[in-house]
Amino acid sequence: MHDMADSIAFPSGFGCHVANIGVKDDTDDFVVIVTSAPNPAAGVFTKSRFAGPSVTISREHLVDRRARGIVIVSKNANVANGDDGRRDAEELLDIVADRLGGTADELLVASTGVIGRRYPMETIRSGAAETPSAPEGTDAVAAARGIMTTDTVPKVAERTIGAGPARVVGIAKGVGMIEPDMATMIAVVTTDADVDAGDLDAMFRRVVDRTFNCVSVDSDTSTSDTAVILTSGTAGPVDASEFEAALEGVCLDLTKMIARDGEGAQTLIEVRVAGARDAGQAKRVAKAIVNSPLVKTAVHGADPNWGRVAMAIGKCSDDTDIDQDRVAISFGETEIYPTRVDESELERLAGYMSGDEVVITADLGIADGTATVWGCDLTDGYIRINADYTT
Repeated sequence: MHDMADSIAFPSGFGCHVANIGVKDDTDDFVVIVTSAPNPAAGVFTKSRFAGPSVTISREHLVDRRARGIVIVSKNANVANGDDGRRDAEELLDIVADRLGGTADELLVASTGVIGRRYPMETIRSGAAETPSAPEGTDAVAAARGIMTTDTVPKVAERTIGAGPARVVGIAKGVGMIEPDMATMIAVVTTDADVDAGDLDAMFRRVVDRTFNCVSVDSDTSTSDTAVILTSGTAGPVDASEFEAALEGVCLDLTKMIARDGEGAQTLIEVRVAGARDAGQAKRVAKAIVNSPLVKTAVHGADPNWGRVAMAIGKCSDDTDIDQDRVAISFGETEIYPTRVDESELERLAGYMSGDEVVITADLGIADGTATVWGCDLTDGYIRINADYTT
């Protein structure tokens, strides 16, 4: 993970504006990332029935698979505020579009923070009006810091596409209320590669399904989950498979950063399911394991209690082809069911589970479907953060 002091530049053709406009406190809370004109773009959003206007507006603005940039407000989600919330989000985009010399429908919007409170519109109006007409910032770390809420570190990842010069740079935020039913939290991926809009959309959906869709901190699907990719095209065309590999690398890095930084988390949990009927079943079982409060607390307590993993697999009761006599469970490299281990091995496993990364593997012994998902342990810190969140 990048040290806080590191600066990582956005790809060529992008400019960003990061500011504190006073949404909640004196930390940065307003980020604009733009290119000079609308280019191919794609996005995936929460399936929540309580989705906020930032999600519904961005969805509408991406129908033509093009966008010029995104405006992100942190510390306020602008969710469940009815028509007022919709009008507030539209006014925000109108102000920024006016400053940039374009139209609001070229811009996406994302918002994160407390649900059910309206934007402080006087603050938003005056802050948004100070957006430069041509943002010249290039620091992705500063942008990542500007979208944080309860995150403890800014999340930035980068890859060069093939031999270059085209690059992919992504930023993300999210540590709680994360069980993406598509993407997760907020992620903005940028590239200077010139990619066809249809190809970009298909590729981004595939990659999101293997990365952001495989992270869960607490099984709570957010009302604001947004993942978008923006292009500037300034580095020219690239090889499609090299582009997808770079894109997946960036999204996977961000996925693991989110899981590792789960609210109060001390341990990254990676759950691998093999031998499933198909990938869908593998992912379902893996999510059941990583989302189990009893599995998460066992990991937190460094307790190699495989019975809790067996319980979580067993909960997938609609999957009637799962047979306990064919299942194998491992912690790290050590099979712990059906193989029985002695006390000294249990002690060694407890040592393994006290590390900052724990891998749990379940082989269902049915066919060759696989999936890997990421999550984190459940600590008293998570409870404290979320018990005290709005007050």
